[in-house]
Amino acid sequence: MAADGSRSTACTGSSLLQPVSEITNLPLDQVNFVVCQLCALLSAFWFRLFLHPSKTSPFIRHVVATLLGLYFALFCFGWYALHFLVQSGLTYGIMILTGVEHMHKYCLLVALSYLSLCQITRVYVFDYGMYSADFTGPMMVITQKITSLAFEIHDGMARKEEHLTPGQKILAIRRMPSLLEYFSYNCNFMGILAGPTCSYNDYIAFIEGDPRRHRDQEADRKSNGKLRQSEPSPNTEVVRKVATSFFCLLVFLSVCKVFPVERNIDDDFIANTPFYAQVVYLYLSMLTTRPKYYFVWTLADAINNAAGFGFNGYDSDGSPRWDLISNLRILNIEFATSFKVFLDNWNIQTAHWLKRVCYERCPYHPTAATFILSAMWHGAYPGYYLTFLTGIVITLAARAVRHNVRPHFLQSPSHKLVYDVITWAATQIAICYTVVPFVLLSVGPSLKFYRSWYFCLHIGCVLLAVALPVKPRHLRLKDQQKNFPQRPVQHHLEATDSNCSQKEKTT
Repeated sequence: MAADGSRSTACTGSSLLQPVSEITNLPLDQVNFVVCQLCALLSAFWFRLFLHPSKTSPFIRHVVATLLGLYFALFCFGWYALHFLVQSGLTYGIMILTGVEHMHKYCLLVALSYLSLCQITRVYVFDYGMYSADFTGPMMVITQKITSLAFEIHDGMARKEEHLTPGQKILAIRRMPSLLEYFSYNCNFMGILAGPTCSYNDYIAFIEGDPRRHRDQEADRKSNGKLRQSEPSPNTEVVRKVATSFFCLLVFLSVCKVFPVERNIDDDFIANTPFYAQVVYLYLSMLTTRPKYYFVWTLADAINNAAGFGFNGYDSDGSPRWDLISNLRILNIEFATSFKVFLDNWNIQTAHWLKRVCYERCPYHPTAATFILSAMWHGAYPGYYLTFLTGIVITLAARAVRHNVRPHFLQSPSHKLVYDVITWAATQIAICYTVVPFVLLSVGPSLKFYRSWYFCLHIGCVLLAVALPVKPRHLRLKDQQKNFPQRPVQHHLEATDSNCSQKEKTT
């Protein structure tokens, strides 16, 4: 269970937990991963209590966070963890040598190429298609951090202020990080195994003990006339997230073998099962694959929160929010009524990364470019590319339907409810249909599945995208600027949410 849930060869990390692996009948590398994450959780509490910014210097916090991260990486992945240092070191050298004008392009090219080389070697040199923790999972998160940092330095040191979006202004970095800060950001123990990625400014603010410094605090400092805590305890939220993560793990271990995805391409199943039953089974089989991701990402979020990282202000009722770097919203995923809502709540930090480095900056066909970059980042399995190419078609069709059909159902609550029920069912089936190749990995089985469905969603979505008119992106953005004039950005999350909202309106 790596950061992206991908598959890999057996790990060459520590064999200390081999007896536990035999007792639980789980692969050793997965046992190592879970145990290291639990150790990281305990270390996070210790880090917050005994190495609090009020008690020690940022230098010590950087050193300890980095050394613990590298130790956990060595325990899980053995000497393959050296790739984390090599990738980070190469790109830091590029940042120093090439200058701020073009460093973001070179860093994206080198970091993504190095990641792809490791993924191709893992897939085609070692065993193909094993469920396992793998060393390229952490490299995927490090690649996000490297490229995000490079673009943020470019924004802060090479571009004019008036050319930046409100979100880019908040994320922009005005000085080159030191080598220690850079490795601490990439390899800290809270996020080295499973992420999630975060902005460099937020991470440095956390290390230095001023997590609210990039935001206007006035709106968050008072509730009902009372001064709020400047540093609330994350303990309640950590307990909730840990409980949620292990409940998801229990669900996954209980049901993952009951509805195997491979049965969707079984000849007897296809020949003897009515189509409606195939649709229901497809939904159930793909539903049971999601809890493993819920487990990994929710536990990773809890680790960061336990260290004091992730505080995001207060709700309107005065309760603290610890969702600054949360990677998913489970209920929003399971009850999503559009393809876009599902994607916005799934692997949230990766969606933000794709938006910041590609979607917002690509002058032509940003949707297609974003899906292609996502496929390259995920790995070398052909199934990934089939999934993301299918995703392009479905996204365009969903956008066309939303712009042309949805307004007719907003006249009354009952019509809106009917629309929501229909779009929920359509969204869940479209998601399942799209991600089958992501699970099956290979071209042959994936095409066999699509043939058994007569490529019906591909054909239907192409027809919808062609038949229903949608304004070009630049015209939609102009309309938004007329209807929603810019307002000052209060803090980092609002800037991020503003960008997400803009993307939602444009899609």
